[in-house]
Amino acid sequence: MLVITVGGEELFNEETQEFTTEGSIELELEHSLVSLSKWESRWEIPFLDEQVTKTDVMIFDYIKCMILTPGDPDEYLKQMSQENINEIQQYIQSKQSATTFGPDKPNSGRGPREIITSELIYYWLSAFQLPIEAQYWHLNRLFNLIRVANVKNSKGEKMPKHEIARRNRDLNDQRRKQLGSKG
Repeated sequence: MLVITVGGEELFNEETQEFTTEGSIELELEHSLVSLSKWESRWEIPFLDEQVTKTDVMIFDYIKCMILTPGDPDEYLKQMSQENINEIQQYIQSKQSATTFGPDKPNSGRGPREIITSELIYYWLSAFQLPIEAQYWHLNRLFNLIRVANVKNSKGEKMPKHEIARRNRDLNDQRRKQLGSKG
């Protein structure tokens, strides 16, 4: 969860010789599957698809979907500074996990890439029997959990036939040497 302070007026207190902010609001925001689902239900396009151009209005609407603090999200947006927007962007892009993965393998012509939507992510939660509470996690953290579940549940990649034949030849040669046999 991200907590930011928006609005308010900065005042100088002569007695304490300190600056204070009055009239500000602390907003709680969450970049989660729930936020994504709200946004996609409004716009009916996949938010995570980088090939879909999103307008500033769409981006700010996603920020409104992220706001958990009760009240009028439109009013909160009006009070946001560029610094607030930058904080939100950094939060959305943050990894939110210590898990690392090796380099991704290219698609290698296996057909078109899959467009990720909130429904697909909910399906993954169900398919991997992940807790529904994960819908409130930071999306990048949730994606890492899904990726870990996929790796742990995969049977591994099949070895090509020529690799299997080479490995079997090597094993047979090794056994022949151990047993002193010619065949």
